[in-house]
Amino acid sequence: MNGLGPPVIPPKARRHDSSVIGTSTKKTATAVSASIESTLEVSACPPEAGQKGDYVSQIPSRGDGWLPNVVRDKSTQDLANVLAQPALLNALTESPGTIHESRFDSHLTLDAALTKNIELAAQLIELESKINHQRSSTQTQLLSTHAIERQWRQKQSNMDVVLGPFSPASLYQRLAQGVHEQAAVCSAMQESFIENSVVGSTALEREVVDWIRGYKDAKTLYYLRQERKNRWDEGRVAGWR
Repeated sequence: MNGLGPPVIPPKARRHDSSVIGTSTKKTATAVSASIESTLEVSACPPEAGQKGDYVSQIPSRGDGWLPNVVRDKSTQDLANVLAQPALLNALTESPGTIHESRFDSHLTLDAALTKNIELAAQLIELESKINHQRSSTQTQLLSTHAIERQWRQKQSNMDVVLGPFSPASLYQRLAQGVHEQAAVCSAMQESFIENSVVGSTALEREVVDWIRGYKDAKTLYYLRQERKNRWDEGRVAGWR
């Protein structure tokens, strides 16, 4: 024997001390779990109002008191350090090795929504480009159409001036004027024949025949114009009704 006494046995921990340590560790773990739950709730992207029911039914619940496996066997001091570092809490909730299934599913849903939004944004940008091109093309065509319209109005005005004598109103006016002029010619021929008869000058047979032929032609033209005017007044002229 070397003269040394047996090793001193440390005193057993009292039941009260072990319960205090267990209670403290449990409280710290609960605080870590609550902090992680708070971090998850704050950082999670809420679903749209119309899709809330489907979103909740698709993603499983984390349950009360959930902790990542990596911190389940940590001491009270380690858990307290985790609570004191928000960046570390965030890393625990977002790390692929410690993330909860519900959080992972929400990431997948969010990634799908972001991908869909990016695709829609690209389509909107493409549509915007097409619309801007169509707007520019339409504006150019509209300006060209306005220029052509102004040219047509000018040509139409010139055409109306050229075709003015052949318009229905002008033709009717000329026809009415021709009727009056031809009636005046027939009246003048009658007065001339009567005046020559009163004076007592003897007309040759040839002159009488020529006068009768001329008067007959003049009267025929008068009746022809008069008939045309009457037809026009009655609406029996094709194209002028």
